[in-house]
Amino acid sequence: MVIFGRQCDWAKVIPVVLLPLLFAGCQGLAGNPSPGNSGSVASSPTTLAFGNAQVGSHASLSETVKNTGASTVTISSASVGNAAYSISGLTLPASVAAGQSIAFTVKFAPNAAGSASGNLTLVSDATNSPLTIPLSGTGVTAGNLSANPASLAFGNVQVGSDASLSETVKNTGGSTVTISSASVGNAAYSISGLTLPASVAAGQSITFTVKFAPSAAGSASGNQSLVSDAANSTLTIPLSGTGVTAITAGNLSPNPTSLAFGNVQVGSNARLSETVTNTGGSTVAISSASVGNAAYSISGLTLPTNLSAGQSVTFNVTFAPSTAISITTNLTLVSNAGNSPLIIALSGTGTAPGQLGVQPASLSFGDVVVGASSTLSSSLSATGAAVTVSSATSTSPEFTITGLSLPAVLPAGQSLPYSVTFTPQTSGTATATLTFVSNASNAPTHQTASGNGTPPPQHSVGLSWDASSSQDVVGYNVYRGGVSGGPYSKIDTSLDASTNYTDNQVVAGQTYYYVATAVDGNGVESGYSNQAQAVIPTP
Repeated sequence: MVIFGRQCDWAKVIPVVLLPLLFAGCQGLAGNPSPGNSGSVASSPTTLAFGNAQVGSHASLSETVKNTGASTVTISSASVGNAAYSISGLTLPASVAAGQSIAFTVKFAPNAAGSASGNLTLVSDATNSPLTIPLSGTGVTAGNLSANPASLAFGNVQVGSDASLSETVKNTGGSTVTISSASVGNAAYSISGLTLPASVAAGQSITFTVKFAPSAAGSASGNQSLVSDAANSTLTIPLSGTGVTAITAGNLSPNPTSLAFGNVQVGSNARLSETVTNTGGSTVAISSASVGNAAYSISGLTLPTNLSAGQSVTFNVTFAPSTAISITTNLTLVSNAGNSPLIIALSGTGTAPGQLGVQPASLSFGDVVVGASSTLSSSLSATGAAVTVSSATSTSPEFTITGLSLPAVLPAGQSLPYSVTFTPQTSGTATATLTFVSNASNAPTHQTASGNGTPPPQHSVGLSWDASSSQDVVGYNVYRGGVSGGPYSKIDTSLDASTNYTDNQVVAGQTYYYVATAVDGNGVESGYSNQAQAVIPTP
C-alpha cells in the first residue's frame, strides 16, 4: 500500500491520499525479472529529417539499427505513424546478433503540402523495446507561375514609335521554377530584360519589359508565352495595342469626378483615392496640382508627370479638418491637355471629437499566487461622438489586456468590454498603467491596476510500501517517471532501509509515476514494483 503524505501550504494541511502500490518482490521470487545482460538496440541516426519534398514526389533516407547488448535481438514488427512515410529493405522478423547492425530505407512521399511528422517504431525482444525514431518532413507544392498584370494593353501608339510596359511573373508555388523560353505571337511586340533560362524560387518574382512598335496602322494583338517546368508549363499573357498614324490631342478624365469625405472628426483625417487618365492620343504633361483649402492635401503625385495615351496616374487626397464645420473646395490640375485645367470637387465636414471613458478607473486584484492568474472585467465608453480606439498597452507584462480587437470604432453612447488579467511573476506588490490611444479629445485614456503576488505552496509526495518477504533484502530504491509505464529515474540518493520515502522535488500541476525495487546483500536489484500515480495540485 502506497501512502501519499500531507502536502504543506504554509499553515494549510491537505488530507492524506491513499494509492495502492503492490511490491513486485525480489530476485528469485516468481514473476520477478532477474538482473543480467540482454540485447539492446540503438538507431543511427536517432531521427530522420527529410526536409522539403515536392507533393507527388518522394525522398529517401537510410536508417541503421545496431544491437548494443550482449544477446541476439529479434525485431518482430516495424511501423510508422503517418501514411506519408514507408519502410523498405527490412524483412521481418529480423534477428540481429550482439554487436551487429541492420540497415533499411525510410521513404517520405507527401500527398499534401505542409509539415508531416511521425514515428518509426520497432518492436523487439530487446530490453529497450519499443525503439522509436522520430520522422519529420515538409510537403511542398509544385512551382506555379502567375503574371501581374495578367494582360498588357498598350493603347494607341503612333506608327514608327513605340511604347513599353513592365511585366512581373511570380512563382506562387512551393518549388523553384525554371523558365526555358519566351515568345510573342506578333512581330510588333518584343521582350527585353529577360535572360533565359531563368530560375524563379518559390515566392520570388522576375520582372521584364514588353515593347509595342507598330509598323502599320490598326489593331495588333498577340500572346506572350513563357514555357517552364511549372505546373502550368505554358503561361500566356495577352498583348494588345493599336497603331495610329494621326494622334489626337491629349485629354484628362478623372475617376471619380468628385470626392466626398463625409464626416471626419477634428484631429483625425480621411483619405480617398483619385485616378486621372489620358483619354486622348498624345502625351499629357501635368505641371501643377492644388487645393483651395488647407484642410485638404495631395500625396502620391510627383510633378511634373507625363501620361501617354491611355495611361493613368493614381494619387491620394486627405481631408484633415481642424474645426467642426463643412468645408468644400476644388482640386485643380493644370496640364497641356485640351481640357486644362481639370477641376475635381472636394467636400467634407469636420465634427467635434468624442471622449473616451474607462470603467472602473482602477483595478485591484488583491492576492494572487505567483504563476497563477486572476481576471477582472472593464469597459470603454464613448460620449459626445464616435471614438476610434487604435491601441491598448500595459506598462507591466504581469497585467495583460484581452478581449479587444483593435482598431475599433465605438459609437457615442455605447461601451466596449474587455478583460485585464494579473499573472504575478514574483512575490510582492505589482502595479501597472493601462493606456488606451484613440482620437478622443481626452486621449490617451489611462486605467491603473494593482495586485499582490504571493508565494506558491510547496508540495511533496509521501510513499510507503510493504516490506519484501525475502530475508536477503537490505534496502529499497525508489524511481520516478513523468509518463505512465516509464522510463523512470532513481530519486533516492542512497539505499532506503525503511519502507517509506518522501519526494520533496515535485512541481505544481504535474503528474508523476512511482515504482520501487528491492536490493539484496549482494547489490542485486529486483524488477520494478507495480506503479503508483501522484497528481500535484495547481498551484
